[in-house]
Parts: sequence; C-alpha cells; structure tokens
Amino acid sequence: MAYNSIILRLELNHELNHFGEVATAISKAGGDMTSIDVIRTTQESSIRDITVQVSDQEESRVSEFLKELDGVKIINISDRTFLAHLGGKISIHPNMPIKNRDDLSRVYTPGVARVCNAIHEDPRKAYSLTIKRNTVAVVTDGTAVLGLGDIGPHAASPVMEGKAMLFKQLADVDAFPICLDTKDTEEIIRTIVHISPIFGGINLEDISSPRCFEIEARLSEQLAIPVFHDDQHGTAIVVLAGLLNALKLVGKRINQIRVVVNGIGAAGVAICKMLLSAGVTHLIPVDQEGAIVRGEHYSQPMWQWLAEQPQVENQPGRLKEVIRGADVFIGVSRGGLLQAEDMKEMAADNIVFAMANPEPEIDPKEAGPYVRILATGRSDYPNQINNVLVFPGIFRGALDCRAQQINEPMKLAAARAIASVVSDKELNELYIIPSIFNEQIVTKVRHAVIEAAILTGMARRIPPDFR
Repeated sequence: MAYNSIILRLELNHELNHFGEVATAISKAGGDMTSIDVIRTTQESSIRDITVQVSDQEESRVSEFLKELDGVKIINISDRTFLAHLGGKISIHPNMPIKNRDDLSRVYTPGVARVCNAIHEDPRKAYSLTIKRNTVAVVTDGTAVLGLGDIGPHAASPVMEGKAMLFKQLADVDAFPICLDTKDTEEIIRTIVHISPIFGGINLEDISSPRCFEIEARLSEQLAIPVFHDDQHGTAIVVLAGLLNALKLVGKRINQIRVVVNGIGAAGVAICKMLLSAGVTHLIPVDQEGAIVRGEHYSQPMWQWLAEQPQVENQPGRLKEVIRGADVFIGVSRGGLLQAEDMKEMAADNIVFAMANPEPEIDPKEAGPYVRILATGRSDYPNQINNVLVFPGIFRGALDCRAQQINEPMKLAAARAIASVVSDKELNELYIIPSIFNEQIVTKVRHAVIEAAILTGMARRIPPDFR
C-alpha cells in the first residue's frame, strides 16, 4: 500500500471545537499525525498546519471526517510529494558570478572565442574546457516507466529529474533530463547522436522492449562515449551483487546452481547475460509462453540469442514446472505468479528475488517460511534490489577515466564492488544488499569500474589516483 504525506491547513473555531476532536477524526479516518504547526491564533480561532501520513485510499476519508466537524474549516490540503515537485526538482547554476565587463569578456565574447578555437583545433579539449567531462544525459521516450507503463515524455519528466538529483547527490555527476516526443527508433537514435557533443555519457531510461536493445546497441557503436540502459544493466548488476552475497551465505557456487529467470524483457535479458558472464551454467529463462529452450527457434532476437547459449537448458515447461529443483528464482515479471507450494518445490537453501512492482511474484509473507533468502524490488521489505546502487558510481567511474563504453567486465566489477560493501560480519539473510545511502558504494564502484576499464582498454584517461 502506498503512503503519502499531506499537509492540512485548518481554521478552528475555539467556541465550537477543540483540537482533540480534530486529532480523533484524523485517527479514525486512518491518518497518522506527524507534526503540528500553529500559523496564527486569536482568542476566537486558530489556523494550524497538520502533517498527516495517510494511504492513497484513506486520503479522501480524512477530509470527509473533518468536514463533518463543527467549527473546523479546511483552508487547503497540500500533498508534500507534489510540493517537492513544484517548479521542477533541479536547476542550473553558474560556477562563477559575472559582476563586471571583465568577467563578461572572459566567459563570453570576446574571450570565449579563444577557447572555441582551442577546442576546434583539438576536440579532446572539450573534456577539460566544457561541462562534457561531468555531464550525463538521462534520455527517455516515456514508454516503459516503472509501474506506470507508456505515459509519454511529459509525464515521465519527474522520474528523469529525480534521477538527475540522485546522480548529483550521490556521485557529483551533473545530469540533465532529455524527454523525447517520439517512439520512432531511428528518430531517437538520430536525436541522441545529434545532441551528444555536450555530454560525457548517455543514460537511457524507461524505453520499452525490444526497441531499447537496438537503440542501446547502435548508439554504443556510433558514439565514443558510454551508453548505458539502466533498466537493463542497472537491474542486472544489483541482482548479481545480491546473488553473490546470497550464495556466500548458503554455501553454493555460482557454477553449480540452477537459476530460473522469469520475465524476459529488457531487465530479464540483461540479467541472463550477466549471470552467464558471471559463471552460471544451468539457466532457464521463462516468459509467458514458458521456458525458452536451447535449440529452438524464436522470432524475438534476444530470445533466439538465449536459445543458442549452451548454458540454457533444453527442457520445455511452464514456470511452475521448471522451478522444481531450482536453487534460485529471479522474477522481473508480474505479481502473484507463485505460491508457497512452489517454494517448497525448490532446492534446499533456496534464493528468491521476486522483483515485480508493486506486487512481487510471490507475497513475501507467504514465501517467508519456505525461502532461505528473499529479495524484492520494494523498499518496505529487506534486501531491496534498487538500480540507484549502480548508476551513480558506474558513471562516476566511466567519466573519470573517459571510458569509450561500459563493457561487461566493467559491469561485473561494479556488481562485485556493491557486494563487497556488505562485510562478512554484517552479512545475513536480511542484509545481502547495502543501503543506497551507504557512502562506500559510489567510491567502491567507481574504483572497480575504472580498474576494469583500464585493464580492458576502455579508458582514455588514467585518473590521478590510479597513477
């Protein structure tokens, strides 16, 4: 259930009502008061702002209950989430003030011409003389926004702004939202190529499958800067990080486990690829039609690629059939697909990552008694698989070494770095993934990514701390 924080501005007539009745009404409606601020008060009346935590379903009940009270006037109801978005959540600030003609001549005409000519003669100087070295474009067409689907570029903007905030706060990367009003693959690719000169990296976000595969692949070929589709690779990296720690707890080796991945869209394909790169030898990808079988032919290119991999099993079956005897279940599909009986059919010391949002593939409370380690995509349960653990650090590292691409070794390095943040002493069934606010994450991911980029020839610059 989703909860909001709302602010009620009420005027109370002291002759007709007292605050205790207001508090009782809010509580009966299902609200939880968290703060009270007196705005103005006289002998006859008072105006107060009351902050209330309330579920989406009960928000209207709070106002209905208050309207029934004599002497209480509702002046305004403000949703704190909406208030946080007023005017947008990010802005641009200059690095130096322009106070006089001398300042103006240096940052703009005529002095800027010298800098322009220097970059014209050596385009690499754009990294040192413009914002390129620290700027990422967060690009979407709004066709696959988590939990909302195809809502378009305008409605997707708040998500992209939020991502830009996280980039800056967690990794000091300047990111800017680019929301494209087209679903045409060619037009999206062409547009991103045309705007790329000012950016040091491209973070693709919330673009529907299977178009996202082609867009990322072709941009990676055409651009000499990192292109990273977070819905694919961010999810896959965190899944692997959590799995590495989970396997450590249960005492199983990654090359000996049998893994079922359910939901072979953008995230599911990337997870499968990451698992294969990490050493999984028994993989069962499953979609709506059942298991993707080695040796079969599929019209979807990514499914066909999976069917050609020797680690993919060759036995058909529905999800409830192939999950029998599996050591690991990873779900990026939809809620309510599995029950406790299915968990009982898995191997001993089973690991379940049920990441469908907002409803996991199996109710965590139902799964609990029959699962050794459980992770979800939700923040109200332990072991949240969250992309925020990845993209700030991986781009911080890629920008600092001016990587041409973010390749598989760099992604694997990021996964191992995230896993390493949880020490052996801290590691337990309820803590296999660190909090997104753990300050070690960006530092460790950055270092691991730069090291992998240098070793694989992706780095075009060696940062001072690596010399």
